[in-house]
Amino acid sequence: MPRVRRQNVPPALFQHLLNRVQSRRIPASQLALLAKWLDSEPEVPAGQWYKRLPGMTVCGEGELIKTFLLPAQAPKGQRVA
Repeated sequence: MPRVRRQNVPPALFQHLLNRVQSRRIPASQLALLAKWLDSEPEVPAGQWYKRLPGMTVCGEGELIKTFLLPAQAPKGQRVA
């Protein structure tokens, strides 16, 4: 199983993630929880997956985080711990 990539994220994807943080007003506290989770070098499925945090949902595909959702938005894929 792949691990979430933290370096060499494609520039367009990185900009998309920054835009989602701003447009969905994701608080710094949630980003801190994301960073803590990423520090654990989590394994994720090769396909679509999501990780629920108290104030947002992180969605990805394989080794890449693809977007951030608000709690009321429905994610696709396999839930990861």
